[in-house]
Amino acid sequence: MSNNNIRKSLIASAFVGAFTLVSGVASATTLADLQKASAQTTRASVQSQEKINNIYDQSQELLAEYRTLVEQTENLKVYNDHVARLVADQNAGLASLDKQIGTIEGTKQGIVPLMYKMVDTLEAFIKADMPIDVTKRLERVERLRGYLASASVNTSEQYRTVIEAYQIEKDLGTAITTYTDKLNVGGQEITVNYVYVGRIALLAQSLDEKQAWMFSRASGQWEALGQEYLESTKLAIRVAGKQAAPELLKLPVLAAE
Repeated sequence: MSNNNIRKSLIASAFVGAFTLVSGVASATTLADLQKASAQTTRASVQSQEKINNIYDQSQELLAEYRTLVEQTENLKVYNDHVARLVADQNAGLASLDKQIGTIEGTKQGIVPLMYKMVDTLEAFIKADMPIDVTKRLERVERLRGYLASASVNTSEQYRTVIEAYQIEKDLGTAITTYTDKLNVGGQEITVNYVYVGRIALLAQSLDEKQAWMFSRASGQWEALGQEYLESTKLAIRVAGKQAAPELLKLPVLAAE
């Protein structure tokens, strides 16, 4: 082999050895990088998974909050609809009350004059009626006029009081009652016991029970009764005063004309 060939072979061997050495270093370096890159990739994957998990948890919390808000919103809508219906009903009620108030005002304008007329009529009736406890009945009429003129007594109470007075007058037609008062006899006033049986008979008897009188509608005067009526008048007074049991009474009664 010539020297040139020997040098070429040595050079080639040197290149091959150098290449092999370089290849071995390069391979070692690449493996380390790959392992390092793999470790970094793994860490990155773990971090990414943790982020994903956190995002998922947050999304679940947000979803739960959203569902709660949706439910609250629906509840509020139902409640608002309920309140709206209540308000509408109240408005309708207020409108009805306004209408009724207007009607009441109109009614009051009509009923107030009516009550004054009723009181005047009641007074005229008492004066034209049998003189049964006249002083008390006329005092009741004056009290009624005081009620009608009082701002502290409302219209309904005034009307109730007037009707009550009429009821009292009505009850006189079926009552048997006694009371003590003065009676003018021959220009002299004496104290007597009165007794009336409805509006059928009105009698009076002296306190010594020796005299008795009957009111005559025809004459409008008190007429003396005979001795035969003294005992029955006395008994009528006792029955009316709850001092004797009710029984058949013999009383003078004027015949109807």
